[in-house]
Amino acid sequence: MSFNNLSGNISMQLDGMVSLKILNLSYNNFIGKIPTKLGSSMVLEELVLSNNSFQGTIPDQILSYKNLTMIDFKSNILSGSIPLDIGNLSKLETLSLSSNNLGGNIPMSLMSITTLVRFAANLNSFTGAIPLGITKFLSYLDLSYNDLSGSIPEGLLSPSQIVLVDLSNNMLKGPVPRNISPSLVRLRLGENFLTGEVPSGTCGEAGHGLTYMELEKNNLTGLIPPGLSSCKKLALLNLADNQLTGALPPELGNLSNLQVLKLQMNKLNGTIPIQISQLQQLSTLNLSLNSLHGPIPSEMSNSLVLLDLQGNNLNGSIPSSIGNLGKLMEVQLGENKLSGDIPKMPLNLQIALNLSSNQFSGAIPSSFADLVNLEILDLSNNSFSGEIPPSLTKMVALTQLQLSNNHLSGVLPAFGSYVKVDIGGNNVRNSSNVSPDNCPRTKEKGKSVVAAVLIAIAAAIFLVGMVTLLVVLISRHYCKVNDERVQSSEGENLDLPQVLQSNLLTPNGIHRSNIDLSKAMEAVAETSNVTLKTKFSTYYKAVMPSGSIYFAKKLNWCDKVFPVSSLDKFGKELDALAKLDNSNVMIPLAYIVSANNVYILYEFLSNGSLFDVLHGGMKNTLDWASRYSIAVGVAQGLDFLHGFASGPILLLDLSSKSIMLKSLDEPLIGDIEHYKVIDLSKSTGSLCAVAGSDGYISPAEYVCTMKENVYSFGVILLELLTGKPSVTKGAELVKWVLRNSRNQDYILDLNVSKTSESVRNQMLEILEIALVCVSTSPDERPKMKTVLRMLLNAR
Repeated sequence: MSFNNLSGNISMQLDGMVSLKILNLSYNNFIGKIPTKLGSSMVLEELVLSNNSFQGTIPDQILSYKNLTMIDFKSNILSGSIPLDIGNLSKLETLSLSSNNLGGNIPMSLMSITTLVRFAANLNSFTGAIPLGITKFLSYLDLSYNDLSGSIPEGLLSPSQIVLVDLSNNMLKGPVPRNISPSLVRLRLGENFLTGEVPSGTCGEAGHGLTYMELEKNNLTGLIPPGLSSCKKLALLNLADNQLTGALPPELGNLSNLQVLKLQMNKLNGTIPIQISQLQQLSTLNLSLNSLHGPIPSEMSNSLVLLDLQGNNLNGSIPSSIGNLGKLMEVQLGENKLSGDIPKMPLNLQIALNLSSNQFSGAIPSSFADLVNLEILDLSNNSFSGEIPPSLTKMVALTQLQLSNNHLSGVLPAFGSYVKVDIGGNNVRNSSNVSPDNCPRTKEKGKSVVAAVLIAIAAAIFLVGMVTLLVVLISRHYCKVNDERVQSSEGENLDLPQVLQSNLLTPNGIHRSNIDLSKAMEAVAETSNVTLKTKFSTYYKAVMPSGSIYFAKKLNWCDKVFPVSSLDKFGKELDALAKLDNSNVMIPLAYIVSANNVYILYEFLSNGSLFDVLHGGMKNTLDWASRYSIAVGVAQGLDFLHGFASGPILLLDLSSKSIMLKSLDEPLIGDIEHYKVIDLSKSTGSLCAVAGSDGYISPAEYVCTMKENVYSFGVILLELLTGKPSVTKGAELVKWVLRNSRNQDYILDLNVSKTSESVRNQMLEILEIALVCVSTSPDERPKMKTVLRMLLNAR
């Protein structure tokens, strides 16, 4: 009877079911105490009451059901402690008590249950020490986000069957156990008070399975042991925010599967070994806030998405090879001693380029203007001189430009009103403050007047030419894209990219008559037409001769699209997507394949993305009704895509930026074609390893699955509930919510939750759904069909 809208108390209603073996009442609205009359013959085997509002303590009467193999009470309002005699349930295999208000000690009797495989009691208030021998039979142990103290028992990680141990966010002290079982895949001990050294020889045996090791935010000291290089399967190593010293061991370069390396906020010194920087699958390298010196390695992994080396003592120049890192989206090099020429940066940079507080001098490179997708450029606290290049105004995605405390002069170029520019500590004048009376009356002024007259004449000639050209174009009934020419403002004829293949996909007669593929190619030739940038796509505004507007979307990973020899396959995949019929999914209308890029046309949506509306100053326009409607609409779209007849359509980058808004309560899921048209075999390592945006990726996985999409959707729900972005000042929203989960009203966006008690209650119900979606374990996340049903039941 799970996933309904049932409510009320349960007392004797079920006791007459003499053969009842499985009872699942999860995801309803039941209240009162845990029922204890569950079949008079006492044959019950599975009791699942999760995600309700049951209160009170766990009753001792439950221990009378000796055949129980599963107890799932997670996400209720239970208090008190675990019954001391719970060990009497000798057949119990799963005990899930997560997300309650339980406290007290973990009972010793749990260790006597030889069949117990999974014990999850995270997000409670348990105190005391971890019982010695608790993992003797367990495979999965999650006690994170409690108030446990004392040390970690030495043998906790050594049993041969143990797979996952999560003790993060407690008050544990003492050393990390040294004996780690070869079967252990995930070890999470972050945000405690652990001391001592990182265990060396952790993976001494061949075939050791340790894949994720997270020991961040402790008080660990000593060196990073070279023996970690024996953990050949490590994909994530997080030792950040400790007291580690010494040099980075070059042996870490043997971790050929490593995708994320976080060593920031330690006391590391020495140089950066090139063996580490060249790890082929490394997508995140964060060595910030240490005492590293020497140059930045001349060669780095082509898989890098984030490079954070700020707050060290690095010197020399930035290597020119950085321009070849095509996947790089964020570069943090501030607070070092770097100098010399600044090389061209990768054109895919999107999040930030931070070169602040270094020793750069000379003119600001005009090549920055090519970074049309970059949102934050920080050049503050250097010795840059000369004028600010007017070409920087072409950086259409720019939101922050930090230029303070340099030696710049001249007039500030006219940036858009949405760009926050800091020019303090320079001799730069704002263009709006310059008046003719302040200009010196010299020959230079005369020259400028002459120049202005000439420019005006040229502009008039150009205008006449453009009008003539427009008349000619209108008189033409058709033209081939290959032969089209675009007229630049300087009057030069520039060839548009050579078109290899194009096709109108939509059967809609209005779209087929409105869409002019040649006009679409003209639109994407102008960076001023960029309206949105996601990890895999750039959206351009394309105005057709009829006046209709469309999105022309360029795939930023065009080098990973099916090769020229497979264009037929590419076309067939898009043709299949064009036949989709769902009101919550962006459907492709046409496509163009050029020699260098791939473009897909969609209907234009003037409201922009959910990210723009929710975090871009329009947050207060989204009331709870709109937010709830958006949540349901996205869930409906994802359920549709995951249930696609010929196989699930997964989202490689599901985020609030890839959710477009047809209206303020009608969402459309974009970027649906990537999973179908991107050739994973052409990626360095696995494309799924770098899929997804920061804050939307489960820390437990780097894979493309439906359960990973559910995690990303859970983050979007949290954005709608809190009004906060997925990452704020380096802190992930999921972790912030979990850390404050005991004060739910603090989590909710007060501007919305205070409107009425019914709104608040519904938001709290959706919060429970979101927390299930962002569960660390993929097995605990429901399918999208189930999530959708839960959302509808919360109405």
